[in-house]
Amino acid sequence: MLPSSKEGIRQAVQQHYADVAKNAQSCCGTCSSPASTSLGYTVEELASVPQGADMGLGCGSPQLFSELKADEVVLDLGSGAGFDCFLAANQVGPTGRVIGVDMTPEMLERAEQNAHKGGYGNVEFRRGLIEDLPVEDGLVDVILSNCVVNLSPAKEQVFREAYRVLKAGGRLAISDIVALVPLPPEVRQELSLYSACIAGAATVEEIAAMLQAAGFQDVDIAVRTNESRKMVQDWAPGSGLEDYVASAMIQARKPEAL
Repeated sequence: MLPSSKEGIRQAVQQHYADVAKNAQSCCGTCSSPASTSLGYTVEELASVPQGADMGLGCGSPQLFSELKADEVVLDLGSGAGFDCFLAANQVGPTGRVIGVDMTPEMLERAEQNAHKGGYGNVEFRRGLIEDLPVEDGLVDVILSNCVVNLSPAKEQVFREAYRVLKAGGRLAISDIVALVPLPPEVRQELSLYSACIAGAATVEEIAAMLQAAGFQDVDIAVRTNESRKMVQDWAPGSGLEDYVASAMIQARKPEAL
Protein backbone atom coordinates (compact mmCIF):
# COMPACT_ATOMS: atom_id res chain seq x y z
CA MET A 1 0.00 0.00 0.00
CA LEU A 2 1.30 3.45 -0.94
CA PRO A 3 1.90 5.83 2.01
CA SER A 4 -0.77 8.49 2.34
CA SER A 5 1.55 11.51 2.44
CA LYS A 6 4.04 12.88 -0.09
CA GLU A 7 6.79 12.66 2.51
CA GLY A 8 5.90 9.04 3.22
CA ILE A 9 6.13 8.22 -0.49
CA ARG A 10 9.47 10.02 -0.74
CA GLN A 11 10.90 8.13 2.22
CA ALA A 12 9.73 4.79 0.84
CA VAL A 13 11.33 5.50 -2.54
CA GLN A 14 14.54 6.65 -0.86
CA GLN A 15 14.72 3.44 1.17
CA HIS A 16 14.20 1.35 -1.95
CA TYR A 17 17.09 3.03 -3.78
CA ALA A 18 19.29 2.94 -0.69
CA ASP A 19 18.81 -0.83 -0.73
CA VAL A 20 19.59 -0.93 -4.45
CA ALA A 21 22.82 0.99 -3.87
CA LYS A 22 23.89 -1.11 -0.89
CA ASN A 23 23.11 -4.41 -2.56
CA ALA A 24 24.39 -3.35 -6.00
CA GLN A 25 21.08 -4.42 -7.51
CA SER A 26 19.86 -2.73 -10.64
CA CYS A 27 16.77 -1.62 -12.56
CA CYS A 28 13.75 0.26 -11.33
CA GLY A 29 11.86 -2.96 -10.91
CA THR A 30 12.93 -6.57 -10.59
CA CYS A 31 15.28 -6.98 -13.52
CA SER A 32 19.06 -7.00 -13.16
CA SER A 33 20.40 -5.92 -16.55
CA PRO A 34 22.61 -2.87 -16.98
CA ALA A 35 21.78 -0.17 -19.50
CA SER A 36 21.91 -1.36 -23.08
CA THR A 37 21.86 -0.20 -26.67
CA SER A 38 18.11 -0.97 -26.65
CA LEU A 39 17.71 2.11 -24.42
CA GLY A 40 19.62 4.29 -26.87
CA TYR A 41 23.13 4.10 -25.44
CA THR A 42 26.01 3.27 -27.76
CA VAL A 43 28.52 0.53 -27.08
CA GLU A 44 31.18 3.23 -26.80
CA GLU A 45 29.19 5.13 -24.18
CA LEU A 46 28.61 2.02 -22.11
CA ALA A 47 32.34 1.27 -22.15
CA SER A 48 33.38 4.83 -21.31
CA VAL A 49 32.08 5.10 -17.73
CA PRO A 50 33.68 3.69 -14.56
CA GLN A 51 32.65 0.17 -13.64
CA GLY A 52 29.76 0.35 -11.19
CA ALA A 53 28.30 3.60 -12.55
CA ASP A 54 25.85 1.80 -14.81
CA MET A 55 23.27 0.25 -12.52
CA GLY A 56 20.58 -0.16 -15.18
CA LEU A 57 18.28 2.35 -13.47
CA GLY A 58 17.14 4.20 -16.59
CA CYS A 59 14.39 3.87 -19.17
CA GLY A 60 16.10 5.51 -22.15
CA SER A 61 19.13 7.63 -22.89
CA PRO A 62 18.67 11.40 -22.50
CA GLN A 63 22.00 11.69 -24.32
CA LEU A 64 20.09 10.84 -27.52
CA PHE A 65 18.32 14.19 -27.68
CA SER A 66 20.10 16.50 -25.20
CA GLU A 67 22.44 17.96 -27.85
CA LEU A 68 25.10 18.77 -25.26
CA LYS A 69 27.88 21.14 -26.28
CA ALA A 70 31.34 21.90 -24.99
CA ASP A 71 31.48 24.29 -22.02
CA GLU A 72 27.83 23.82 -21.01
CA VAL A 73 26.62 23.44 -17.43
CA VAL A 74 24.50 20.31 -17.08
CA LEU A 75 22.28 19.19 -14.19
CA ASP A 76 21.14 15.58 -13.74
CA LEU A 77 18.00 15.14 -11.63
CA GLY A 78 18.24 11.94 -9.60
CA SER A 79 21.79 11.14 -10.64
CA GLY A 80 22.11 7.76 -8.90
CA ALA A 81 25.58 6.26 -9.26
CA GLY A 82 26.53 8.92 -11.80
CA PHE A 83 26.10 7.09 -15.11
CA ASP A 84 24.48 9.88 -17.14
CA CYS A 85 26.59 12.53 -15.39
CA PHE A 86 29.78 10.88 -16.61
CA LEU A 87 28.47 10.57 -20.15
CA ALA A 88 27.49 14.24 -20.07
CA ALA A 89 30.91 15.19 -18.70
CA ASN A 90 32.56 13.52 -21.67
CA GLN A 91 30.46 15.69 -24.00
CA VAL A 92 30.82 19.10 -22.30
CA GLY A 93 34.56 18.59 -21.84
CA PRO A 94 36.93 19.80 -19.14
CA THR A 95 35.70 23.39 -19.43
CA GLY A 96 32.10 22.28 -18.97
CA ARG A 97 30.48 21.33 -15.70
CA VAL A 98 28.07 18.61 -14.57
CA ILE A 99 26.09 18.60 -11.32
CA GLY A 100 24.24 15.51 -10.12
CA VAL A 101 21.52 15.82 -7.48
CA ASP A 102 20.21 12.82 -5.57
CA MET A 103 18.38 12.43 -2.26
CA THR A 104 19.86 9.04 -1.33
CA PRO A 105 23.17 9.11 0.59
CA GLU A 106 24.06 5.58 -0.47
CA MET A 107 23.74 6.51 -4.14
CA LEU A 108 25.78 9.67 -3.64
CA GLU A 109 28.53 7.66 -2.00
CA ARG A 110 28.67 5.32 -4.99
CA ALA A 111 28.67 8.27 -7.38
CA GLU A 112 31.56 9.96 -5.58
CA GLN A 113 33.56 6.73 -5.66
CA ASN A 114 32.89 6.36 -9.37
CA ALA A 115 33.89 9.97 -10.07
CA HIS A 116 37.15 9.39 -8.24
CA LYS A 117 37.81 6.17 -10.17
CA GLY A 118 37.16 7.91 -13.47
CA GLY A 119 39.05 11.08 -12.63
CA TYR A 120 36.08 13.33 -13.40
CA GLY A 121 37.17 16.77 -12.24
CA ASN A 122 34.23 18.47 -13.96
CA VAL A 123 31.52 16.51 -12.10
CA GLU A 124 30.12 17.19 -8.64
CA PHE A 125 27.32 15.58 -6.68
CA ARG A 126 24.95 17.31 -4.27
CA ARG A 127 22.44 15.83 -1.87
CA GLY A 128 18.97 17.24 -2.27
CA LEU A 129 15.42 16.80 -3.51
CA ILE A 130 14.52 17.39 -7.13
CA GLU A 131 11.53 19.35 -5.77
CA ASP A 132 13.92 21.68 -3.89
CA LEU A 133 17.15 21.77 -5.87
CA PRO A 134 20.39 22.81 -4.14
CA VAL A 135 21.30 24.81 -7.26
CA GLU A 136 21.50 28.53 -7.91
CA ASP A 137 18.97 30.42 -10.04
CA GLY A 138 19.77 30.54 -13.75
CA LEU A 139 22.95 28.47 -13.53
CA VAL A 140 22.23 25.56 -15.86
CA ASP A 141 22.24 25.22 -19.66
CA VAL A 142 20.71 21.73 -19.84
CA ILE A 143 18.76 19.55 -17.41
CA LEU A 144 18.88 15.79 -17.87
CA SER A 145 16.99 13.12 -15.99
CA ASN A 146 16.52 9.41 -16.54
CA CYS A 147 13.48 7.63 -15.11
CA VAL A 148 13.27 9.77 -11.96
CA VAL A 149 10.54 12.42 -12.28
CA ASN A 150 7.87 9.70 -12.28
CA LEU A 151 8.99 8.87 -8.73
CA SER A 152 8.23 12.35 -7.42
CA PRO A 153 4.93 12.88 -5.60
CA ALA A 154 5.17 16.60 -6.50
CA LYS A 155 5.94 16.71 -10.21
CA GLU A 156 4.64 20.25 -10.68
CA GLN A 157 7.24 21.48 -8.19
CA VAL A 158 9.98 19.50 -9.97
CA PHE A 159 9.27 21.38 -13.19
CA ARG A 160 9.06 24.74 -11.41
CA GLU A 161 12.47 24.10 -9.87
CA ALA A 162 13.86 23.01 -13.23
CA TYR A 163 12.64 26.27 -14.74
CA ARG A 164 14.19 28.28 -11.90
CA VAL A 165 17.71 26.87 -12.24
CA LEU A 166 17.84 26.98 -16.04
CA LYS A 167 19.37 29.91 -17.86
CA ALA A 168 17.17 31.83 -20.28
CA GLY A 169 17.02 29.65 -23.37
CA GLY A 170 18.08 26.61 -21.35
CA ARG A 171 16.61 23.25 -22.22
CA LEU A 172 15.16 20.16 -20.61
CA ALA A 173 15.95 16.65 -21.90
CA ILE A 174 14.26 13.98 -19.79
CA SER A 175 13.77 10.29 -20.40
CA ASP A 176 10.93 9.07 -18.22
CA ILE A 177 8.00 6.71 -17.90
CA VAL A 178 4.60 8.08 -18.92
CA ALA A 179 1.11 6.63 -18.63
CA LEU A 180 -0.50 5.83 -21.97
CA VAL A 181 -3.92 5.68 -20.29
CA PRO A 182 -4.98 6.38 -16.69
CA LEU A 183 -3.62 3.66 -14.42
CA PRO A 184 -6.07 1.51 -12.40
CA PRO A 185 -6.44 2.62 -8.76
CA GLU A 186 -5.01 -0.65 -7.47
CA VAL A 187 -1.83 -0.05 -9.50
CA ARG A 188 -1.56 3.53 -8.25
CA GLN A 189 -1.67 2.29 -4.65
CA GLU A 190 0.96 -0.45 -4.99
CA LEU A 191 4.24 0.69 -3.40
CA SER A 192 6.38 -1.87 -5.22
CA LEU A 193 5.04 -0.61 -8.54
CA TYR A 194 5.66 2.99 -7.51
CA SER A 195 9.32 2.23 -6.74
CA ALA A 196 9.41 0.27 -10.00
CA CYS A 197 8.81 3.53 -11.93
CA ILE A 198 5.29 2.56 -12.98
CA ALA A 199 2.59 3.60 -10.49
CA GLY A 200 3.72 7.23 -10.28
CA ALA A 201 3.68 7.85 -14.03
CA ALA A 202 1.68 10.82 -15.27
CA THR A 203 -0.03 10.91 -18.66
CA VAL A 204 1.50 12.74 -21.60
CA GLU A 205 -1.21 15.37 -21.36
CA GLU A 206 -0.57 15.90 -17.64
CA ILE A 207 3.18 16.30 -18.15
CA ALA A 208 2.71 18.75 -21.00
CA ALA A 209 0.31 20.82 -18.90
CA MET A 210 2.71 20.86 -15.93
CA LEU A 211 5.63 21.97 -18.11
CA GLN A 212 3.60 24.74 -19.70
CA ALA A 213 2.30 25.88 -16.32
CA ALA A 214 5.91 26.13 -15.09
CA GLY A 215 6.69 28.47 -18.01
CA PHE A 216 8.32 26.13 -20.51
CA GLN A 217 7.81 26.43 -24.24
CA ASP A 218 8.52 24.12 -27.22
CA VAL A 219 7.24 21.16 -25.21
CA ASP A 220 7.66 17.89 -27.08
CA ILE A 221 6.93 14.42 -25.69
CA ALA A 222 7.82 11.47 -27.93
CA VAL A 223 6.51 8.17 -26.56
CA ARG A 224 8.64 5.09 -27.30
CA THR A 225 5.98 2.41 -26.85
CA ASN A 226 7.54 -0.35 -28.92
CA GLU A 227 11.10 0.29 -27.71
CA SER A 228 10.15 0.12 -24.04
CA ARG A 229 7.58 -2.67 -24.07
CA LYS A 230 10.02 -5.46 -23.17
CA MET A 231 11.56 -3.29 -20.46
CA VAL A 232 8.20 -2.78 -18.71
CA GLN A 233 7.46 -6.48 -19.02
CA ASP A 234 10.73 -7.19 -17.20
CA TRP A 235 9.90 -4.70 -14.45
CA ALA A 236 6.43 -6.15 -13.77
CA PRO A 237 6.30 -9.67 -15.25
CA GLY A 238 2.87 -10.99 -16.11
CA SER A 239 1.09 -7.77 -15.08
CA GLY A 240 0.15 -6.53 -18.54
CA LEU A 241 1.29 -3.04 -17.53
CA GLU A 242 3.26 -2.68 -20.77
CA ASP A 243 -0.13 -1.69 -22.22
CA TYR A 244 -0.43 1.13 -19.68
CA VAL A 245 3.01 2.77 -19.52
CA ALA A 246 5.97 3.42 -21.79
CA SER A 247 9.21 5.34 -21.93
CA ALA A 248 9.15 8.81 -23.46
CA MET A 249 11.61 11.48 -24.53
CA ILE A 250 10.48 14.75 -22.96
CA GLN A 251 11.89 18.05 -24.23
CA ALA A 252 11.13 21.66 -23.37
CA ARG A 253 12.86 25.03 -23.35
CA LYS A 254 12.91 28.04 -21.05
CA PRO A 255 12.14 31.17 -23.07
CA GLU A 256 14.95 33.48 -24.05
CA ALA A 257 15.29 36.64 -21.97
CA LEU A 258 13.40 39.63 -23.31
